[in-house]
Amino acid sequence: MTPCLNAVAMRNTKYQQYYNRTVIEVHYRLAKNLSQEELELRKHSEAGLSSLSVFFVIICSIIILENLLVLIAVFRNKKFHSAMFFFIGNLAFSDLLAGSAYIANIFLSGSHTFRLVPVQWFIREGTAFIALAASVFSLLAIAIERYIAITKVKVYGSNKTCRMFVLIGTCWLMSVVLGGLPIMGWNCMEALHECSAVLPLYSTRYIFFVVTIFSIILLSIVVLYVRIYLIVRSSHQEAASSPAYALLKTVTIVLGVFIVCWLPAFTVLLLDTSCGMASCPVLSLADVFFGFATLNSALNPLIYTLRSKDMRREFLRVLCCWGVLRCGQAAHPCMLPLKSTSSMEQCTNKHEQQAMPIMQDCTTCV
Repeated sequence: MTPCLNAVAMRNTKYQQYYNRTVIEVHYRLAKNLSQEELELRKHSEAGLSSLSVFFVIICSIIILENLLVLIAVFRNKKFHSAMFFFIGNLAFSDLLAGSAYIANIFLSGSHTFRLVPVQWFIREGTAFIALAASVFSLLAIAIERYIAITKVKVYGSNKTCRMFVLIGTCWLMSVVLGGLPIMGWNCMEALHECSAVLPLYSTRYIFFVVTIFSIILLSIVVLYVRIYLIVRSSHQEAASSPAYALLKTVTIVLGVFIVCWLPAFTVLLLDTSCGMASCPVLSLADVFFGFATLNSALNPLIYTLRSKDMRREFLRVLCCWGVLRCGQAAHPCMLPLKSTSSMEQCTNKHEQQAMPIMQDCTTCV
């Protein structure tokens, strides 16, 4: 048999293992350093949720509801039908999927894990990776859009829509590719010594690659927002004015929450690439760190939308129209016009009106 045919045969054999349920048992026992008795205990444990899992299910439900509210607000109000709000809507959609994927992950974990075949396991983990990656890439897309809008004003009006779709499309394409690499073949099913202790069918090289990508994204967001702040500050004569510092406050909140939520998960994943379960018992708490990282999806709507008075008013309008809130007829939020803007939006408007006339229609600063 020729080398090419040998490679094809080996690959076909590998993909056939995607439907072998015993593969998961073998990988979990070796990667997590379990004895046969411990493995059997996990397989036959009660299917009920722990208190921690119930807590994360509640958090994910909140994530779904608040991001659904953002999407409805953007869809209902034509004032929000602009490029920047579409990016916020894209972020909300990715966060909504992240919450949904994490709930599914919780209900398919524990003893249910050993009832899955590898292809189902890859879909379970890959969906969560795609959703969380889309959320992170959306943050980067927003930073890129803001930076281009400020520094490339001459082309902003002509290709704004095209750039918006390119950035959003690239965000999801990269997320699907990144989350789908393991099921496409980059896994450790033929190299048990390379398996992750946290995600036993994933290769540690793939884990290191993902952490590297997210670290580059974090650095890029930091650089872009620092540049945005410096440009905005240099365009104001009163550099120490409250709008300028309001912008700095928002940027600090965004970066701070991103780092606080993701740093523990990144740290655990980095440990996973160089440390086994026996020598690094902290890896057994990886689910807690991943759950904490998911909180970023709950905080994103607060950071990117609730600092806008217009968005807050639209939230109230939607909640009142749904009957969730009791609103007086004289000041019914469904009937209130959206006129005023937040200090953050005034900061952006003032900057753009002075230096960038083409962008006077933009009313959001992130």
